[in-house]
Amino acid sequence: MLSRGPSEFSLTAFRRWVRAMQAHRRGREVYQTSTMGALLDGVYDGNVAIGELLRRHGDFGLGTFNGLDGEMLVLDGVCYRLRGDGSATVADPEELTPFAVVTWFHPDRTLKVSESCDRVTLKAHIDEALESTNLMVAVRVAGDFSMMRTRTVTEQQQPYRPFTEATKEQQEVTFTQVSGTLVGFRMPEFEQGISVAGYHSHFIDNGHTHGGHALDYQLVRGTVEISACSELHLSLQRTPQFLGAELNSDDVDGQIRQTEEG
Repeated sequence: MLSRGPSEFSLTAFRRWVRAMQAHRRGREVYQTSTMGALLDGVYDGNVAIGELLRRHGDFGLGTFNGLDGEMLVLDGVCYRLRGDGSATVADPEELTPFAVVTWFHPDRTLKVSESCDRVTLKAHIDEALESTNLMVAVRVAGDFSMMRTRTVTEQQQPYRPFTEATKEQQEVTFTQVSGTLVGFRMPEFEQGISVAGYHSHFIDNGHTHGGHALDYQLVRGTVEISACSELHLSLQRTPQFLGAELNSDDVDGQIRQTEEG
């Protein structure tokens, strides 16, 4: 019988450690490409492919596509493009994104909602259930909505305008008596500008044919799953557009609130 030397044992131990670290990070890391500040400045072309996002970084999340060509929603490992007319289609893996936030979704806690509540009330319930608001939290809400008001950015052409101007042309759609899923994150206030502080969610119906960026809603009943994450993998672009962007705006908070709340 052959015996293994110390180097082989060391290599085996290292591989076990790598597998353990990967398993830990898959449930606790948020991966983000670019920053919200860059999006505000009109950096609408990125170099990360949708296929890479899904293969390497997460099965749950949101973002947008190059040229702001629709809202992005990632649910159960499938990436959807949400259009201005309220439609949803599966995105091509070769498509690129200038901004996306994804994670491997493994819920820590589940909340049942049995009484009708609006967006403000639901967010308050979730906040009460959190261990801390200083962590990043992935939030999945599946249920029946009596009303869901969404918006979708419209595709931009170069030269790109700042995000606050581009979103003035956003299209809004209101769905009534619809069942579906909200996919989003609750980010700490200190991440404003890097990401979107507070709640940021996109919606897709159960048929995966309609959706958009959630502006307002009334949840009748549903299930809320939350997953706290403590690691942020921020991947910055090396594109000429990003390298030349002005990322030190004096009113990042106001601009984000204007574009996210409609």
